[in-house]
Amino acid sequence: MPSRADDGSLTTYREKRKFDRTPEPSGDNEQGAAIPGERRFVVQRHRARRLHYDLRFEIDGVLVSWAVPKGPTLDPDVRRMAVHVEDHPLEYQDFEGVIPRGEYGGGDVIVWDRGTWEPHATDDPAKAVADGDFHADLYGEKLRGRFVLVRRGEASDREQWLLLHKHDDDAVRGWDPEDHPRSVLSGRTNDEVKSAPDRLWRSDLPAAAASVDLDGDAVTEPDQEALAALDEMGDHGTWQVFGRSLKVTNLDKVLFPGTDDAEPVTKRELLRYAATIAPTVLPYVAGRALNVHRYPDGADHKGFWHKSVPSRAPTWLPRWDNEAADSDEAHTYLVVNEPAALVWAANYGALEWHPWTSRTDEPEQPTYALFDLDPGEKTSWEEVLELARLHRTAFEHLGVTAFPKLTGRRGIHVWVPIARGPTFEQTRAWVEQVSRTVGAVMPELVSWKWVKNERRGRARLDYTQNAINKTLVAPYSPRPAAGAPVSAPISWDELDDADLRPDHFTIRTIGDRLAERGDLFRGVLYGEQRLPRLH
Repeated sequence: MPSRADDGSLTTYREKRKFDRTPEPSGDNEQGAAIPGERRFVVQRHRARRLHYDLRFEIDGVLVSWAVPKGPTLDPDVRRMAVHVEDHPLEYQDFEGVIPRGEYGGGDVIVWDRGTWEPHATDDPAKAVADGDFHADLYGEKLRGRFVLVRRGEASDREQWLLLHKHDDDAVRGWDPEDHPRSVLSGRTNDEVKSAPDRLWRSDLPAAAASVDLDGDAVTEPDQEALAALDEMGDHGTWQVFGRSLKVTNLDKVLFPGTDDAEPVTKRELLRYAATIAPTVLPYVAGRALNVHRYPDGADHKGFWHKSVPSRAPTWLPRWDNEAADSDEAHTYLVVNEPAALVWAANYGALEWHPWTSRTDEPEQPTYALFDLDPGEKTSWEEVLELARLHRTAFEHLGVTAFPKLTGRRGIHVWVPIARGPTFEQTRAWVEQVSRTVGAVMPELVSWKWVKNERRGRARLDYTQNAINKTLVAPYSPRPAAGAPVSAPISWDELDDADLRPDHFTIRTIGDRLAERGDLFRGVLYGEQRLPRLH
């Protein structure tokens, strides 16, 4: 079916806006392209001359829109006035920001709710709108159940409609949209968007990590005096970094063997890297228990997992008590809620940093679905890339936003940000189904055997990490190997780069990578989504 965007439906929208002055999308590209078999809706809380909520339904390639002054409600006894306004491009479903004063609709906008919807009692929702009697079942994060829009009077450019919620299982008497003021896209309020439109505010994170740069700028370094003091220090001393005092020792000890092209990496260099990368890593680890892989004798010696905060740790170190832990499990975990805590972990011998996929406020609720492309002894790098490209195709087909990164060893990890709701068991089942579908395309490369020596050297698409207290290494974490490689985020397009290698980036080179490309992983912080049903 041709898109209404192609027949002039967006003409009024474009005529009202000057796109060299407003950040709103023009609708000229495919950023918001329709997903086959899925209808989306979005509600934006918009403070222009007056506060109102914009309710938009994806119909025939555009967002058919109503302005609702008092906002939609789940209360079935309440009728809301709604004004039918111009169609908007599909790209608009992700718009959150500030429209400059003096421009059409000037004010701040957040994505207050979004999800999918299904028409009720019609196979032609566009005709239902034209007829003035539109029924829709909504599956959003805030709005759920059957909504009805009924036109009052004759059709006109700015039609008056009534919006109501049916008496169904999702109805809630007394439900007020103003009691739920935050964006489902970024967690920000309108005030936070207005004060910092280029920042993401994570209300679930501590203040040190809550404000995230949406532009993904290069790594932010700490006080240069602190780095200079570390460089000039002897083999041990007290280091002032990020406002904390750290007792550092054995600074000239080799922790990572050298390579043919590079000298060994000392503990001093690791601490310098941790201090430099901490502001970039912080949003990925803050508010989460951290499992660390310690190698106090260096990467060429056997390491061990460490989860409990030691009794001699400084009192300022952020931590979390897991009340659900069994008697033989760790109870008190490190939580890197400030950059100095990551430097402390590096000083403690943690060469790898593994955050939980759930947050400490809801440890049973994962916020990521994890894919681990784990090569076997006989798996070539090109074969790993082939498997990764198949995953890329699968995510595109499903309409799922996912973020790949090199493991820093031989494989590739993919993180899929999800809205809290599915259990670990449900998330693991979803990842398993996708993985088995991908693996069936190239069965000669994949083994599903749990025991490594039974896989005959083949790769494993490991979905089992989707469990409480199971982890994958954090982005930008070092890996215990020669040259100090790091787990580096990549773009999907880079899978086609002949020069890409899984351990290409190290603690010495990742800074240049960030300066050139920015943080390619930033999208996992504000790309929460619902996992689509699989058939």
